[in-house]
Amino acid sequence: MKKLLSIAAPVLVIGMGVAAYALLDWTKPEPDKKQDPVRPVSVFVQPAQRAEVALGIETSGEVRARTTVEMIAQVAGRVVSVSTEFVEGGRVTPQAVLVQIEDTDYRLALTQAQAAVADAEVGVEQALADADVARKQLRDARNATALALKKPQVARAQSRLLAAQASLEQAQINLDRTRISLPFDGRVVAKQVDVGQYVTPGVVLGRAFATDVVEVRLPLTDAQLASLGLPIGYVAEDAGVPVVLSAQVAGQQHRWHAHLVRLDAAIEPTTRMLYGIVEMRDPYAANVSAAGMPLAVGLYVQAALKGRQLERAIVIPRDALRAGNQVFVVNDQDRLEVRQVDVTHSDRKQAVVASGLAAQEQVVVSSIRNPIDGMALQALNSEAAADGQVAVQSQAIDTTQAGS
Repeated sequence: MKKLLSIAAPVLVIGMGVAAYALLDWTKPEPDKKQDPVRPVSVFVQPAQRAEVALGIETSGEVRARTTVEMIAQVAGRVVSVSTEFVEGGRVTPQAVLVQIEDTDYRLALTQAQAAVADAEVGVEQALADADVARKQLRDARNATALALKKPQVARAQSRLLAAQASLEQAQINLDRTRISLPFDGRVVAKQVDVGQYVTPGVVLGRAFATDVVEVRLPLTDAQLASLGLPIGYVAEDAGVPVVLSAQVAGQQHRWHAHLVRLDAAIEPTTRMLYGIVEMRDPYAANVSAAGMPLAVGLYVQAALKGRQLERAIVIPRDALRAGNQVFVVNDQDRLEVRQVDVTHSDRKQAVVASGLAAQEQVVVSSIRNPIDGMALQALNSEAAADGQVAVQSQAIDTTQAGS
């Protein structure tokens, strides 16, 4: 009995302790639970505006000359002189001789051709005289043969005269070709020969372009073409669509005024873009920029065009347009609504929405980390933030979410 009590007593004490702990844990009071309210995310907003909008298109392209030629020798000879303007950047005037090829041989050929013509003319006169004598000597000229009347001899003499005249004309042309000139005002791009060099027909002497008109070939996307409102294959009947060209040259921003005169009749197959041609006349003299800078060939320029006019369009800041043409709207309950909108046009400053948004609705123009439809927001006036009246933790626009 003593041995049994010595074993059961510790077990009983432990069991009573466990029961007491369970009773205390079951009867303990519940702690007060404190729930902090969810803090809304502060965002900058601007109201969607209804306005009359002139759609603008921005693109870029390279200035090129409408007329570019290679000066190629058409006769052989040694170069005996070149013009002082026959250098890279030299000025070209119509019919001014740029390269002179030695013309001694061609002058001699011209003299020989002139002598041959004179001899052929005498031959024609002699043949005509013989024919006249033969006709008078024959009693029955009406029944005489053509040979008896000397008609083949006359035709041969006349054909020899024509051949001599053709040789004379060719000799004059070859002599004229020893003087290389261009029929327009322009500039020299490259010089490839100099005095003393022997050239043969087909040798390239240099390259030049005309300065009367320059062109800019502008790529246009399908959306830009829709904003422009012109059909494929458009050709201007008058001056064309005004275009403002701009570029940074010599550390200064320059602007030029030109016109869109036509659109290509086919879409470029690799880029799937349509190209438009902008022209500007006299870019090196009359139509330089305000600072006197010409619209030089080879310059890369930005182009701004005016497109269609829209009435009562919904306009939002470009920062409010997200990837996939989505817009974040703060509703009347200060909750986030993710809207899918149809975009008619967008540029760096604003976007024009065709549907999915109403005027005066508050659109979010700042970034939102992990946006969820229905999340609580605190709308802040973005104009006040620009004046320094409010501050938030993040004011940078989330460019990864901005639509293109």
